[in-house]
Amino acid sequence: MSDHEPSLDRVFHALSDPTRRRLVERLVRSPASVSQLAEPFDMSLTAVMQHLQVLIDVGLVASEKSGRVRTCRIEPATVRQAETWLTQQRTDWEHRLGRLDQLVTDPAPDRSGNRT
Repeated sequence: MSDHEPSLDRVFHALSDPTRRRLVERLVRSPASVSQLAEPFDMSLTAVMQHLQVLIDVGLVASEKSGRVRTCRIEPATVRQAETWLTQQRTDWEHRLGRLDQLVTDPAPDRSGNRT
């Protein structure tokens, strides 16, 4: 097991919610204020802020306050950590599927060791 698994567990748990995924998708494009992030949602500003807090707690989003405006931005390092894990999983599965394809398409050896 990797040292990063507990934090990755929290990242993927945070991303399991569709509202939080939409917030991340929006923030990948550019930083935004909380009110801008809340616009497309049919929920209270408080509810959106609770979703943002989950994303902040796991390190996917950072926020800073300037005057009365709180601006959020994506944290690329945390996104890269999750992406690295997913890429490794995809690579492992592609390798396994390639081996399976080879077993399925190559004729089996006969008793003498020759392929039929």
